Amino acid sequence: MSGRHGTSHFIAERVSAIALLLLLPWFVISAALSLDGGYDQARAWIRNPINAIGLGLLIAITSYHTQLGLRVIIDDYIGRPLTRWLLLTANTLGAAALAGLGLWAVYTNSIGG
Repeated sequence: MSGRHGTSHFIAERVSAIALLLLLPWFVISAALSLDGGYDQARAWIRNPINAIGLGLLIAITSYHTQLGLRVIIDDYIGRPLTRWLLLTANTLGAAALAGLGLWAVYTNSIGG
């Protein structure tokens, strides 16, 4: 299946990797400089709109990048069509569910909380 979409997957993986190369250092440095380990301080950090947006992007892009990578592994190493389809479906639904839960958590702690 990846033979028909190999170029677009390759480009998507590279673009998401570059985005993560920018977001991960921001997150680590920002969190390290702003947080002392307290719950209230972490919630205050997430309430900052820039931090909430950055964290949301980090969650969404990480989920998408992971889904793309697992898709390539499944396509390359799973030979049975039904098994491949089940794993690809689980991969897509799992990535979407984890991203959704992560974004919901950021939302409830920044705007809704």
